[in-house]
Amino acid sequence: MFPGAHAQTTPDKPAIVMGGSGQVVTYAELDAEANRVSRVLRSLGLQPGDHVAFCLENHPHFLALAWGAHYAGLYYTAMSSRLTTEEMEYIVEDCGARVFITSAYKADQAAELVGRLPDGVALYMLDGTVEGYEPWEEALAAQPPTPLDEDRVEGRDMLYSSGTTGRPKGVKLPLPDAPLGTGDSIYFLVTALFGAKPESVYLSPAPLYHAAPLRFCMAFQRVGATVVVMERFDPEQALALIERHRVTHSQWVPTMFIRMLKLPEEVRKRYDVSSMEVAVHAAAPCPVPAKEQMIEWWGPVLHEYYAGTEGNGFVYCNSEDWLAHKGTVGKPLLGEVHILDDEGNELPPGEPGTVYFASDAEFSYHNDPEKTAASRDPKGRGWTTLGDVGYVDEDGFLYLTDRKAYMIITGGVNVYPQEAENVLALHPKVMDVAVFGIPHEEFGEEVKAVVQPVSMDEAGPELERELIAYCREHLADVKCPRSIDFRAELPRHPTGKLYKRLLKDEYWKGHQTRIV
Repeated sequence: MFPGAHAQTTPDKPAIVMGGSGQVVTYAELDAEANRVSRVLRSLGLQPGDHVAFCLENHPHFLALAWGAHYAGLYYTAMSSRLTTEEMEYIVEDCGARVFITSAYKADQAAELVGRLPDGVALYMLDGTVEGYEPWEEALAAQPPTPLDEDRVEGRDMLYSSGTTGRPKGVKLPLPDAPLGTGDSIYFLVTALFGAKPESVYLSPAPLYHAAPLRFCMAFQRVGATVVVMERFDPEQALALIERHRVTHSQWVPTMFIRMLKLPEEVRKRYDVSSMEVAVHAAAPCPVPAKEQMIEWWGPVLHEYYAGTEGNGFVYCNSEDWLAHKGTVGKPLLGEVHILDDEGNELPPGEPGTVYFASDAEFSYHNDPEKTAASRDPKGRGWTTLGDVGYVDEDGFLYLTDRKAYMIITGGVNVYPQEAENVLALHPKVMDVAVFGIPHEEFGEEVKAVVQPVSMDEAGPELERELIAYCREHLADVKCPRSIDFRAELPRHPTGKLYKRLLKDEYWKGHQTRIV
């Protein structure tokens, strides 16, 4: 299925509702615009398998761009709207895009890109133009809203990592080689596992350029459901939208749960969230107390998964399984999990190591054979990893410890900062927190925390002592920070990922860091 099929049967049904403005895009409007998009791209010479890139905020026309590229059988790269000009230049060139589309929201950086991109890349802008760019609206208006041709094939996204541990890398999967409307793995996931149907209403509170929000929004539109898109996440607005639109399905990251839980109790009780049937979360381990409170508040509707853009495996658990195995991300539904040491030897239950998947999935990191090779298991069995550390219990449930790249080695002891972050994030005076290793002459590394307090007025030695003592109440001393610095804001990606590398680099300047 695809939006065009629903445009024939339910043309006036909302396909998109913008959470802040309330703007509605019907299925007829979405399909017509996607058809125009596909025709513009074809008129520029792009054929199935070619590449287009776009960079814009959560915009009412975002999903039409994606579907239009999809209709044309193209690879499409949705780029983070928070990228620097240098990062934008790198991705457009690296992915081989022949067309780049942006919005006035990125006008300053778009102007800087002129003359820096490869020759022949067509440049377009929505909501206005700067020198070097053509108005996208005029290009669309010049094309009819009818389908490109009768033999359309499925396109595919090619998305880039958010660059939390280095330069972003594109994950390239083979094109489906299937007629347009052929369901993909995410479509079968949301229908078979999460019960999506045409009557469903899906809330997307995260940036659409990220893999899960983009793919889930498009999957729900394959079903014929309504997608409510938040322009930006706000905890109280999210609750209001659930009540207003009787949202049935949603997807979150743990930081969003924590920020909703930190709303005053009278605010949380103000909104009716009883329509929620499935609340999916992923992207990072969720602190156990936070998930316990969410299940108590929303009921057993939380569903967690662990997977990556690479599509090499999928681990899942519902609320019932999680309550019986608190802290787990579940059991594999796609791929077989193997926990390996650095030499590639399998580890027994309860012992942490690098998480690998054995599956038939094929992927590579675009233009990066070294990173591709590093994702394969050391003994050449074809197993692949996303770079996370974890362990399995005796029942086969997987628990994530942290990213391997973030592990701290202090005095020969391995410390995974996620544990301290999970504890400190729940302190009532903490808005956000990052824990990482900093140089130490004797121990090699020392555990450091950088905290965004709820109020900067409280930042100082007294709060530092309070937070360290609080952490030591819950964790072994070696896992707790030795010192805490305070910042008004941490460099967190809107998807919930923390740009820990940016913080670490400040503390490792002038030292040779062990971690890439």
